[in-house]
Order: sequence, then structure tokens, then C-alpha cells
Amino acid sequence: MSASLPQEQALESEARNPRGPIARTFSALHYRDFRLIWFGAFMSTTGTWMQTVAQGWVVLNMTNSALLLGVDGFLATGPMLFFSLFGGVVADRFERRKIMILSQYLQMTFAFILAALIVGGNVKVWHIFLLSFLTGSAQSFSGPAYISLLPLLVRREDVPNAVAMNSMQFNLARVIGPLLAGIALARWGAAVCFTINGISFIFVIIALMLIRSPRILRSDDEQQHGILDDMKEGFRFVAHRPRLLMLTFLAFAGTFIGMPLVTFLPVVAKSIFATGAKGYAWMMTTYGLGSVTGALLIAATAHFARKGKLALALQFVFACLLVSFAFSRSFALSLLLLFLSGMCVVGVIALYSSLVQLTTSDEMRGRVMSIFMLAFRGGMPLGNLIAGYVAHRWSITTALAVNGSILAVLALAFIVRGTKLDEDAPATI
Repeated sequence: MSASLPQEQALESEARNPRGPIARTFSALHYRDFRLIWFGAFMSTTGTWMQTVAQGWVVLNMTNSALLLGVDGFLATGPMLFFSLFGGVVADRFERRKIMILSQYLQMTFAFILAALIVGGNVKVWHIFLLSFLTGSAQSFSGPAYISLLPLLVRREDVPNAVAMNSMQFNLARVIGPLLAGIALARWGAAVCFTINGISFIFVIIALMLIRSPRILRSDDEQQHGILDDMKEGFRFVAHRPRLLMLTFLAFAGTFIGMPLVTFLPVVAKSIFATGAKGYAWMMTTYGLGSVTGALLIAATAHFARKGKLALALQFVFACLLVSFAFSRSFALSLLLLFLSGMCVVGVIALYSSLVQLTTSDEMRGRVMSIFMLAFRGGMPLGNLIAGYVAHRWSITTALAVNGSILAVLALAFIVRGTKLDEDAPATI
């Protein structure tokens, strides 16, 4: 039960065994299929960030409500709570490439529909909420397929680098997307951002059609298992590995408590600094620049042995930065704090994800990663709802300061107790 032998031989022939620091930093890009999917994903993610920025600004201006902005964030990421486990089973049962292609077509359609509603002047808040939910539902199936496909495109020793490089493309898009969105919003309006996002999906669809899709071989007994049986097997796999349980919990805590920082940047830009859409775009861009820097540093140190300790340390530092950002009333200082926060967050995400990938076998990866993604991404909508309520009831400063304090205590507790998160050997089933 593993990737097909021809695929393994192809990966072996593509490997270059880079020795220099620059070559090591970009080692995953030595593989043709990874390069294709990296570029396609980068183009698509850039468009997605353009829509995210524009959509947040549209919702806030239509409603003037931090609570409803949190609701939109919940509906965009909430489907991960309901469908990602099924998405993980589907990823282990069917060709992951085809699952992703179908999802890209659906997301492209939803983006074009929203653009048409804006152009026609018929858009309502419930339209945006519905399309957010549908887009999130499509992503909940493609997400496990995508994240479990990446390790099959490179050799095992390059998996941590591939995870870091994937984080880099995501966060590079986070830099470029909001910057382009700020320009497009100011000159042409939100509909252009939604249209560009729809077009951007074409790039990843083409990339997916060009890659050599690895095959995961399943035994006859496994092919006869029902969906629920496969799902239970995934939970048993995680439950019997304490490190996976801790990594899953820490991922949930990090996004549940920490990621409302990004969701509520429009509120900070509007209510605290009164900078408008341009200031919001600068905040998102600065956070993205920090994330790209963090991804590059993690990629360059992908062979660092103590990934777990480093991740906990970065999570604690991020919590302290979050508290500082909550009380900052200097726009320049807030941008610096956002830059450093982006570095820490992407480091934590890449390190935790790498540890989970290296602890998981190929045939279980879709299910295990869907559980990890359920915790990681599922924490976002719940955190957005609670932080939105606190911001509405008291203030955005209170919401972010309380979240940062809780996360700092949690990370420090794991550090003090000497929690070991690094896996000694590959997992088997």
C-alpha cells in the first residue's frame, strides 16, 4: 500500500541532492510536478486573496458590523467542520487530482456568480453568505486531496521543504493578492477582484491536468470498506499516536485563538486607525510579507531536528505579538507587529504540518490530514464567531488581547512541561 513504483522511480530521477543553502531552500522545486502545482496554486491563491480582501470590505461596508463579518468568516471556513472528514476519505479512495479539478471548477463558478451580482447591483448580504458557504464546501473536499498529494510529488526527505514551499506560495499570494485588491477596489470596485479570482482558477486546473497523478494502491479488503469504516480507521490511527493528538490540538488552539487577527483587520483599519481600504490592504500585505519571510526561513532549515520545540517557541512569541498588536495605536508599530506575526504563524503551521506528514503513511494521509485540517481550519470559524461577539460586545482590542493572553499561557504550559512533538520514526499501520 504505497505510491506506485514508476512514480517513485520518477521522483528518484528528478532529485538533484542540492548542497548549497539556496538549493536546499528550494529543493522541492526540483521536481517537475511540484513546480507545476506550485505555480498553479500560487496564481489561484493570489486570486482568492483578492476576493477575500474585497469580500471582507464589501460585507463590512454593507453591514457596518464586526459580528456579521465574523459570520461571513464562519461560513467561508465552517464547512471544513462538516465535510472535511468525508473529504479525507474521498482523497484516499479516488484519484486526488480529479477531486481537485472538480473543486476548482465549482469555486471558479461561484466567484463569477458573485461578480455578476455586484455588477448587476443585485447583491445582498445573504448572497455573499451563501456563496461563502458553497465555496468553503468545495474547499473542504479539495483541501485534504491537495495536502495529501504534495508529499507524493517529492521524495520523503524533501517533504518538510515541500510543505514550507507550499506555505511560501500561499503567503506570497497573501502579499500580492491584497496589494492588487487594494488597487482594484480603489479604481474599479469589488467585482473586478471577484472576476480575477474566477480567472485565476484556470491556472491550477491546467497544472492539475499536466501532472503525473500518483496512484495509491489499496488492498481488496480495504476497497470493500464503507466510508464510515475508513473514517473510523483514520481516527484510530490518530488516537493511537499521542504526538498526532497533541499536534492536532495545538493546531486547533492556534487557529481558534490566533487567526481572528487576520479576519478582523478590516475592523482595526476602520475603527482604530481610520485608514480605509488602502490601510487594510497595507496591513494584509505586511502580514503576508512576514509570512513569506517565515516560510523561506523554515524552508532553509527544513532538516532541523527539533521542529516541535521550535514550533512551540514560535507559537508563544506570536501570542505575545498578538497582545502587543491589540494595544498598539501606532500604525507603523502595528505593521511591524503584523510582519513578525506573519513570520511566526507560517512557521508554526509549516512545522506542525511537516510533523504530521512525516508521521503518516501514504495510504492513510488523506484521512489523517483531513482530521488535522478539521482541527486547524475548523478552529478559524469558531474563533471568528467568538471573537466577533467579544468585539461587538466590548471592543476589538479586548477580543485580540484576551486571545493572545490565552494562547501565550497555553504555549508556555507545553514548553514548561517539555512536550515532545518530534517523531522518532515513520509511522506504519
